[in-house]
Amino acid sequence: MSEVLGKIKVLGNTMQVSEKFSKRELVVTTNEQYPQHILIEFAQDKVALLDKFKVNDNVKVSINLRGREWVNKEGESKWFNSIQGWKIEKVEAEAETTKKEKE
Repeated sequence: MSEVLGKIKVLGNTMQVSEKFSKRELVVTTNEQYPQHILIEFAQDKVALLDKFKVNDNVKVSINLRGREWVNKEGESKWFNSIQGWKIEKVEAEAETTKKEKE
């Protein structure tokens, strides 16, 4: 199991990709020396998990890494990766935690 910790930068709207498939994208900015902006996709029944969150919330997102192969008309293979979220929870900001520990 992998997790991404950080602050919500972007909380996208639900997209109906096809009649049977919907997804919602989330961008989380990590709390590290060189912050990363990680795009995480929630699909199908997991889309509703994002309803109680907002931009700037500090979160921990449980993810699965997915990869797939696609073969073009010329027979050449290309590979694509995606990050799929399956659980999300609010966490205290690192700065707030440090502040409380000092008190």
